Amino acid sequence: MNQIKLALDWTPNINHIGFLVSHELGFYKEKGIDIKIISPNSDDYKYTPAKKIELGQADLGLCPTESLISYRTKKSPFKLIAIATIFQEDVSAIAVKSGSNIKSPKDLDNKSYASYGARYEDQIIKKIIINDGGLGKIDIFYPERLGVWESILKGKYDSTWIFLNWEGIEKPEFSFFKMKDYGIPYSYSPLIVTSENYLKKNEIGLRNFLKATKKGFMYALENSKQSTDILFKHIPYNDKNISLLKALNFSKKYFGDEKSFGKIKLDVFKEFFYWINSHGIENHKLDVNNLYYDIDF
Repeated sequence: MNQIKLALDWTPNINHIGFLVSHELGFYKEKGIDIKIISPNSDDYKYTPAKKIELGQADLGLCPTESLISYRTKKSPFKLIAIATIFQEDVSAIAVKSGSNIKSPKDLDNKSYASYGARYEDQIIKKIIINDGGLGKIDIFYPERLGVWESILKGKYDSTWIFLNWEGIEKPEFSFFKMKDYGIPYSYSPLIVTSENYLKKNEIGLRNFLKATKKGFMYALENSKQSTDILFKHIPYNDKNISLLKALNFSKKYFGDEKSFGKIKLDVFKEFFYWINSHGIENHKLDVNNLYYDIDF
């Protein structure tokens, strides 16, 4: 068996359903893979999935496009590379409580934002405010990563960045602002990434991993109840009240189908990188073609 360690980007949620289904139903074993799924609550998010790959603690990880760019442009570059995406388009948004006089991003001026502390995150948040006609003056705070959403629910901060198919499910008391509606061509999140070195040595194993992963996600599309029952066993106690069936139904159209699941479109990378470059968010030059590797699975 080929052991593969996969670091999740967050505690188990709807974005991870295909991995958990493939694990429990033996799809990985069918492909000769002994999968180990690492949740960030195992170390209280001390290290991001990308950092775990760099440190050799994980072979694969889930992260946004920003991590690919960040790791290749930091002081000591690390060749992180994407091999697949979970969603065909962005399913994230900025969340604010309805009735808070925040009707659009410009109203976030002089309000508060709970940040995850990602390298480009705060600048992107300021840009969405500016693009809506505001000044981009927002107070940014950094609560513990695993407690960000809870801090919003308790009203400690005015806004944060969430997944519509998870935190956004059944939240009529919230309003959501999507990046694309305010001139920001946000890219893929999360991506399945690995190191360039691991890819060179394990391309066949990674192809089998992706085949098994796709089988899990495709199974979830057709077997909602069985799949959400598997997911329910893994999600944190605080998330047990989320309707997993509604979360899955929301997500289905974004996962793609047997042909499109996981496929990365280079133009999506290029547009986002051009945007952060042209707005001075990232000043390094980078060959975007090197950010992903197209494995046929």
